[in-house]
Amino acid sequence: MELSQDLSFLEMIVHASWVVKGVLVLLLLASMTSWWIIFVKLFALRRERRGAEEFEREFWSGGFSEIVKRLSKDSSNGSMEEVFRAGYRELTKLKKQPSVSPASAIESVRRAMRATYQREMDKLESHLPFLATVGSVSPYVGLFGTVWGIMNSFRGLSNVAQTTLAQVAPGIAEALVATAIGLFAAIPAVIAYNRFTHDLDRLASRFDVFMEEFSNLLQREVHK
Repeated sequence: MELSQDLSFLEMIVHASWVVKGVLVLLLLASMTSWWIIFVKLFALRRERRGAEEFEREFWSGGFSEIVKRLSKDSSNGSMEEVFRAGYRELTKLKKQPSVSPASAIESVRRAMRATYQREMDKLESHLPFLATVGSVSPYVGLFGTVWGIMNSFRGLSNVAQTTLAQVAPGIAEALVATAIGLFAAIPAVIAYNRFTHDLDRLASRFDVFMEEFSNLLQREVHK
């Protein structure tokens, strides 16, 4: 077999050892799963940002009751809308209890919004640990395949009287494919994880500001 044929990409994979092939399959599955998560999260966070902007405009230009009526009819509410609805629902319950003090009512509303906020953030952060794991572990998995392939390549040369580059190069090239696939899986996962973490931090800050503004608005209404 000619050296050029041995060093073609498909030939390197076909002639790799079963351990290296297993590593390649594992890395390819991790890469495909990562890309699926990346696209899902990309559209989900974009939808959340757009929904938060639209809801804030509606919130500061309309009344609470109109927003609540719309949210009760729509089952696909955004995270900020769910936070508001949880607070408003708690406020409605407390209005039916005259014995509750205004300070206690506002604190209960804050707790209700905070609990819903945490649940919504948990949903948005789902699958991000998988991206972090792929980004940190894939290079080492690929390196394991490379080390194993190189080890097998040199073991195969142990009975050869005279070693040439043409004999060593195909085995080493086959092994290095595992490292390349490991980096191919890791780099997008790391970039996406950092991007999504930054976007989630900005959304969390936006939710915090909204909850504080809503609480302050309720407090002013109570003390009128």
